[in-house]
Amino acid sequence: MKNLFELHPKLFLGVVHLPPLPGAPGWDGDMDRLINHAVIDAVALSRGGAHALFIENFGDMPFAKGPVGPETVAAMGVVARALQDHVKLPIGFNVLRNDARAALALCAACRGSFIRVNVHSGVMLTDQGLIEGNAFETVRYRRQIAPQAQIFADVHVKHAAPLGPGSIEDTARDTIERGSADALIVSGIGTGQAADLADLERVRNALPQARLLIGSGVTRDNVKEYLRHADGVIVGTSLKFGGQVGRHVDARRVAALAKLIES
Repeated sequence: MKNLFELHPKLFLGVVHLPPLPGAPGWDGDMDRLINHAVIDAVALSRGGAHALFIENFGDMPFAKGPVGPETVAAMGVVARALQDHVKLPIGFNVLRNDARAALALCAACRGSFIRVNVHSGVMLTDQGLIEGNAFETVRYRRQIAPQAQIFADVHVKHAAPLGPGSIEDTARDTIERGSADALIVSGIGTGQAADLADLERVRNALPQARLLIGSGVTRDNVKEYLRHADGVIVGTSLKFGGQVGRHVDARRVAALAKLIES
């Protein structure tokens, strides 16, 4: 399996925000509706020109601090295989809030190419409480079951604050050099919030050879500026109709952003 960064000079990862899954407070009991919702968004991302898809249990709020339940993993696997019947793009998984083992298990079962880990190294104070990174376990588990899967790890992830005085540069170095992440993600303070360009520049200057992704707030207005320093973008909210996170993906918005990324 080829490295995605080698296939695309600037990587465009579109996000499929899943509605509430079985076990979540908002679950409505209709798995067919859930799958159809995800297929509509995945097809729009594919037709619009995204290079790959992130599947995320976005509707499962409030999120688990630790491992998710088996019902979540089972549902995400069913959805992923259904999407593969409709689109041919590489897929990856972000199992919120920080279940890297589940994401890797999904890669193993569904031919996934990458995962997102919100806290891979260090400790973050989040709305779920303190979350500790576990690069030790994640990297070893990957070798056992999904060696093809790349680890994309957040640095000072959104909806959280670092516990302690460590700079974003220090966290980035530890995540790459000691945590063996394949790429770093820099994001804003929350979903759909733009990343601070100064933070991106600091990480880039500290790690000039690292793969860097923008993890939130990417729009047609700022994507070119971000891509002066980053190797790719992960985009969800701004691709929806009206830029509203609760709506479906608009293929025209995807195409407009893809054109800017490719130019």
